[in-house]
Amino acid sequence: MPASDPSRMLLRCGRRAALLLAAAAALSRGRDPDTAVYASVSPPQPLRQALPAEGLRSGTRLFSPWLPPFPYQGFPILNTFTSASVSPANHRDQGSDGSSGDSRCCPGCLGRNSIAKAASAVGPAVVNISSMHDMHGWVQEQSIGSGTIIDPDGTILTCAHVVADFQSTKAIVRRKVSVTLQDGREFEGVVLNADRLSDIAVVKIKSMTPLPAARLGSSSRLQPGDWVVALGCPLSLQNTVTAGIVSCVDRKSSDLGLGGLRREYLQTDCAINKGNSGGPLVNLDGEIIGVNVMKVWNADGLSFAVPIDSVIKIVENFKKNGRVVRPWLGLKMLDLNPMIIAQLKEKSSTFPDVRKGVLVPMVTPASPAEQAGFRPGDVVVEFGGKPVESIKEIIDIMGDKVGVPFKVLVERANNVTVTLTVIPEEADASR
Repeated sequence: MPASDPSRMLLRCGRRAALLLAAAAALSRGRDPDTAVYASVSPPQPLRQALPAEGLRSGTRLFSPWLPPFPYQGFPILNTFTSASVSPANHRDQGSDGSSGDSRCCPGCLGRNSIAKAASAVGPAVVNISSMHDMHGWVQEQSIGSGTIIDPDGTILTCAHVVADFQSTKAIVRRKVSVTLQDGREFEGVVLNADRLSDIAVVKIKSMTPLPAARLGSSSRLQPGDWVVALGCPLSLQNTVTAGIVSCVDRKSSDLGLGGLRREYLQTDCAINKGNSGGPLVNLDGEIIGVNVMKVWNADGLSFAVPIDSVIKIVENFKKNGRVVRPWLGLKMLDLNPMIIAQLKEKSSTFPDVRKGVLVPMVTPASPAEQAGFRPGDVVVEFGGKPVESIKEIIDIMGDKVGVPFKVLVERANNVTVTLTVIPEEADASR
């Protein structure tokens, strides 16, 4: 047959292109061992059938099994002549839209199964707690809430109002409560400690078999907008999961109209209802970062939790002192920042030249602070020998030290520097 025979030329070019496609597929497999590329070659057909006018794409240079190699080929290739597919191992993890089942670009990102995984990691440790308040043989009240096992020995975190009655002047602690696990097991729990101010309590159960326990995380790394999951037993409906985001990481108790000593809460938009109290607030890594304590009635998306960092300190106080010991100074304080400092300087030219610190707007009469010599307008720049720029830092430095003297460096009007010595007293929660 003459070498110029069109059919022989097309067949020879087709073999050459097929070999090139196979080589490209092999190279692709070499780059990614988890991905197999399969190439299919269509049989030679007349050009007028294989290249409909509407299928041409200008500017695309790919190999065709029935055209001479570049630069001699005169037509672009149609997509129907090659196909690539993902190996069966990867195909199992794909969703209906072809996307990866739980691809997360970094820790904390939301993947397809992120919330489900976080819930399943903590879910077995979430319990339902119910208790009765008995008065002279008559059942007066039933309290229902949630809790989380944080230690395989049966230590459970929950809310104090679930296991204690704080309506009267003297708290009545229900020493025994009923605890039901997610797997259906029921136990009698003993209330070890309950703190009215923080609304945190610890319950203990005993089991002959191992108990599931949840991991504790850290609330200090949270940011507004982080995804969180709330678990619990709202309205006695066990094994309930809701999700949302962190709305605020340091919502003050004063912002909520709550009197007494200063507290801070995590604000979220998770759906919280009666019975969720004491349940865990969890991050996407399946770690407890808060204990759900309350919501705003008749308002959606306003729920609050005690940060786990504060809860850990409370539990440590329970173990060490049998109660939570809080030092009290008798100061109303305000964190300073450059904008507030600039505003205060505009109002008074005598305001001290400070870049950071804690302002004292008011001193309680007959308090440890007044006895130490604090005055309204003082700016605390050092406490206990350490530079400070927030109220939280002062609270952390004091810890549970009552009756221990602290050296305090303050700046006053006209840049007068004064060193004071203050001895904290134990706080009275009724203040």
